[in-house]
Amino acid sequence: MSSGALGGSDVTVIICAYTHDRWNDICDAVKSVVHQSCPPAQCLVVIDHNRPLADDLTTFVLRCGFDSMVSVICSAGPRGLSGARNSGVARARTPIVAFLDDDAVADPDWVAALVAGYDSDEIAGVGGHVQPRWPGHGAPGWFPSEFNWVVGCSYTGAPTVLSEVRNFIGANMSLRRADIVAAEGFHTGLGRVGTTPLGCEETELCIRIRRREPGSRMIHQPTAAVRHRVTDDRVTLRYFLRRCHAEGLSKAAVATLVGSGDGLASERHYTTRVLPRGLVGRLAGVVRPNVGMRHRVDLAAQATMLTGGLLVTTVGYVRGRLAGVAIPDRSTPLHLHLVDNDPQTPDAIAGGVK
Repeated sequence: MSSGALGGSDVTVIICAYTHDRWNDICDAVKSVVHQSCPPAQCLVVIDHNRPLADDLTTFVLRCGFDSMVSVICSAGPRGLSGARNSGVARARTPIVAFLDDDAVADPDWVAALVAGYDSDEIAGVGGHVQPRWPGHGAPGWFPSEFNWVVGCSYTGAPTVLSEVRNFIGANMSLRRADIVAAEGFHTGLGRVGTTPLGCEETELCIRIRRREPGSRMIHQPTAAVRHRVTDDRVTLRYFLRRCHAEGLSKAAVATLVGSGDGLASERHYTTRVLPRGLVGRLAGVVRPNVGMRHRVDLAAQATMLTGGLLVTTVGYVRGRLAGVAIPDRSTPLHLHLVDNDPQTPDAIAGGVK
């Protein structure tokens, strides 16, 4: 099939979940997929080693009448987001696999916008904009938008128009299934496990796919948008600093696996262009005479966090590189072979739990 002929029937949406704490978010995520203007062929909700959650979500799917599209399955891989995603890829029956976080809601035209990006065979993946849904009245005054990646969202300095990118934000991305399989899937030694905020598994996989397929391209499609909920615990200074340090460790792990050339290409632009521009802008605002006191305080706080966030992230990276990040062995790197992809097998029944 040529890329230009792709449609919703060529897409499987994968949502990975692990805790009842996000019950309402998970249900909203599933509903947003079911009600797409361009419905996908299937939606797989992959449960990361939590059988009671799988049972409850199966009941929800059946009660809502979503079982013709939505299947709830249990991860066949090791505990963690990467293992769960690999299990979903294993069960997908379509050429395109899209990933939506369990605390994100897709805009109605999300799937349509994603598939529209696959307008040539060289397009290996399409991702989109991730809009934060802040608690209360919005982001804290001290929180610089350049660090929205801390809460898994698009940040100031990220592409806002149709652009080629190195990798996507995991809450909103799609890839060709064949490329994921050929690249041996998400590295199960990377990625979030429970509440541990390690990541960069998407970065590492996208780099491996592009190395395997010279000339392939990853495209940011701004009209493919999702809204990502930010919980109260993620707008604290403690979480901000913890997440920055974890990001540094994660970048060190990626650099160890793929080299610092590809592993840090986007980060060089971010640290040498985006952050300095943001810092200068805040400092200029602080001394501007017509700025109100409260806004002046917020600008000063944001300038401090721009510097502090970069420092803590750098410490994490240097610490990871010098000490050597402990990357768990993936002796069975991809669990695609553990799950039968035949839709006639019992575990592939829509709405059933494996």
